[in-house]
Amino acid sequence: MNKLYLLIPVLCFTFFISGCSSGLDTPDTIVSPPVTTPVSDTDALTTVNVKTYMVDASATAETVALFYNLKKLAKTKFAIGQQDAFNAFYNNGSSSLSDIKKTTGNDPALLGSDFMFITDKNNTGQNDNWFYQQEKKITDDAKQAYAKGMINVFCWHLREPIKEESFYANDMSAAEKATAFKSILPGGSKHDWYKLKLDKIASVISNLKGSNGELIPIIFRPFHEFDGNWFWWGADYCSPEDYKTGFQFTVNYLKNSKGLHNVLYAFSPDNTYLTSTNYLSRYPGDAFVDVLGMDNYGDFNNQGQAGSDRANTKLKMVSDLAKSKVKIAALTETGYQVTTTNTPISGWFSNYLYNALTANNVEISFVMFWNNTRDGYYVPTPSVPNAPDFTSFTSKPKSVLVNILPKMYVLPN
Repeated sequence: MNKLYLLIPVLCFTFFISGCSSGLDTPDTIVSPPVTTPVSDTDALTTVNVKTYMVDASATAETVALFYNLKKLAKTKFAIGQQDAFNAFYNNGSSSLSDIKKTTGNDPALLGSDFMFITDKNNTGQNDNWFYQQEKKITDDAKQAYAKGMINVFCWHLREPIKEESFYANDMSAAEKATAFKSILPGGSKHDWYKLKLDKIASVISNLKGSNGELIPIIFRPFHEFDGNWFWWGADYCSPEDYKTGFQFTVNYLKNSKGLHNVLYAFSPDNTYLTSTNYLSRYPGDAFVDVLGMDNYGDFNNQGQAGSDRANTKLKMVSDLAKSKVKIAALTETGYQVTTTNTPISGWFSNYLYNALTANNVEISFVMFWNNTRDGYYVPTPSVPNAPDFTSFTSKPKSVLVNILPKMYVLPN
């Protein structure tokens, strides 16, 4: 095993412990012309016209149903999920049960996964290869989640195209940061490299099938948290037009060139955007987005009620945009990691988070917690002090785990 092979798992392990975003509540600095977006009645969505609001007019029946049911769910409830729920555990690496099920008795309603290891340059496709083993584990988990009636959501921590060693901008030179994203766009020096990565994703998605051979729908979040500066696709390293081009190409390539019709596409910045004008400054367009998301750790990082209210204001903005555009709204990542140095916050789940997700007529379809590890957790296990707080959160009227999740893959009559 060479030195580089060893380096990559270390980088990934550090990432998964620390969470996805920087955790900072950074100021709103991106400016674009004003956008006025009236809020419409989401009852405009029907089982007959649902495809007209989706990215893919040729979406499979199950994917159409997922869009419709998620959109309707938000009117009364929100689904609760966790990244790597079946394979990332707090202080218990041998269990086959999700930590959410250990604590509440039920699995989450969503499973978060990542294409990171699947598209890694060291993935040989051989059974004895560690990265391929992760690919098998991830795809098996996605199939298991679907069989349980859960929803699959994939992010992608794509390593930079120069050395393929990291997705963090801080690990790159100034010249690499300035050219990396542009290089993967059509006409760029790494465009063919990027298409090969998408080919791998397409191969995996097209082989995710249920027990009857049907394609399993997924929600895909390419280039997430792009308003920050921690990833090489961040706002400091590509223009709004370049970002839109990259997002649009990704969708068109998977949908049209590769013929994938079991994907919903999510637009998910971090929490810096305070207005719809700025939120839409890098928006690729309604024809390329099914889910309007937001990742937010910073407002929940021991910020009390003030942080909860800030998060709610931002989610209200996203929710209103989703209503007007007839799209799905979601808190695509969040959490507060408890470790030996970060103690639990009283009422974090049942008070602060629940308030952010429900106050002011917010309509959010789902919330995704980041993954647990041996040394820290975002979702409590039964023996930790804030387990009752989490149980209370999942028992509230608008909270949904898999046990009360509606049938998401069948359109209602």
